[in-house]
Amino acid sequence: MTPINRLLTIDKDLAVPVYLQIANGIVGIIKQGVLKPGMALPPSRSLSGALGIHRKTVLAAYDELLAQDWVESFERKGLYVSENLPEIKPRQMAASKAGYVYPERTAFPVREKKFQYAGTYTPVRERLVFNDGFPDTRLAPVDLLIREYRRFAHYKFTAKYLSYGPEQGSENLRTALSKFLNETRGLQVSPEQLLITKGVQMALYLTSQVLLEWGDHVIVGEPGYVGATQVLENAGARVNFVPVDEGGIVVDAVEELCRRKKIRLLYLIPHHHNPTTVTLTPARRMQLLELAMKYQFAVLEDDYDFDFQYSTSPILPLSSIDHYGNVIYVGSFCKTIAPAIRIGFMVAPANLIREATCLRRLVDRQGEQLLEEAIANLLKHGDIGRHLKKANKIYHARRDLLCSMLQDELAGKIRFTVPDGGFAVWAQYTGRTTARAVAEQARRMGLYVSTGEEYYHTPPPRPNAVRLGFASMNEKEMEEAVGILKKAIG
Repeated sequence: MTPINRLLTIDKDLAVPVYLQIANGIVGIIKQGVLKPGMALPPSRSLSGALGIHRKTVLAAYDELLAQDWVESFERKGLYVSENLPEIKPRQMAASKAGYVYPERTAFPVREKKFQYAGTYTPVRERLVFNDGFPDTRLAPVDLLIREYRRFAHYKFTAKYLSYGPEQGSENLRTALSKFLNETRGLQVSPEQLLITKGVQMALYLTSQVLLEWGDHVIVGEPGYVGATQVLENAGARVNFVPVDEGGIVVDAVEELCRRKKIRLLYLIPHHHNPTTVTLTPARRMQLLELAMKYQFAVLEDDYDFDFQYSTSPILPLSSIDHYGNVIYVGSFCKTIAPAIRIGFMVAPANLIREATCLRRLVDRQGEQLLEEAIANLLKHGDIGRHLKKANKIYHARRDLLCSMLQDELAGKIRFTVPDGGFAVWAQYTGRTTARAVAEQARRMGLYVSTGEEYYHTPPPRPNAVRLGFASMNEKEMEEAVGILKKAIG
């Protein structure tokens, strides 16, 4: 008898039931050829004793194997590995040609380059990275997420979370999130005014598709987040650029455009603007809301990293003082936890949320219910709040460290302003060297840094500046990165 109990691994802390662990383990042993067709499986009593578990658990595992046809039962003999294993092997059609290769192009016409975007994901291969401003995934509370998933294994109502659910997002998450936003941002919103999305990008797409008609005029800042601009352009909008200075988007330039054109929507990042990291001043916020009411345009407020503030009294979002329904507020947990946690949200009056929810259903039937329920629990139990306090303290220290090193090591070569929050420093090279030349030299020495070309929509000349993301590097990594940057600048 093959001692398969020695080849089986059981972890009672896993969310996967023990009987399924046994069944899956035996299937693996069969696939490896250790248990061959026609060989007998040990009696349930024998295997349960060897594994130290209840016999009913082994019987449940054997029932699972029988249901999948991996084994067959013979009266008074026991269980044997099936002679005909349930492995589906595709066979070629008789008319197939030898050496068939899947076609490179369609036989029917496709309108290519219909959708434009900043570029496909390309993994950074350098050992050290000054990224665009991302959180340190090593700090992500993955253990808390795993804890919540394990809890689901014991919930009587977990089955419903594995079925179809509300297109607007988990009711538990919307309830917990509305409370969180009201406490941290002063929004005073209800769950009905929230739509859960897969990150901010989906929220931007849904808003643009619901609000914009072909040829509508919109306003964005320059420099700015190109990913948002391309969403607006793909919706058929005519994009008008206004400058961004040390006080944020220049609202006087917005007003000048409103006098000449019918503006449908304005997109802005009021906190830690991407890429310049500036924060929109209170006076400009009030002026902008007055213009939105006067000229009846929507304000799409992208507050992607509001949770990371290092000043003692951060300014609340525009949405918190919008009494007329002009502001659409979007954010996400992609920066709060990690980029792979694709939970975003859109806050708006209920009539717009209903339309966006209908479109969301067409694009993606619903979100990931289990993940949404897990995030809801983390919010409800205060886990995310505690994580934010810890992360803010760490990122604050990293910001101070980078700014100190830039001042000490690169004085006269880089000009910057200390940001009051977020994950990056906007740094301008002051010498004759170009951002592209610095980037190319740094990469040869194992450091990735931007060329600075991806922040602009309009043609050169452009400021010789880049974003230096500090959040994802620890002290040792940052010291080495600044040393390489200093050599690359020369």
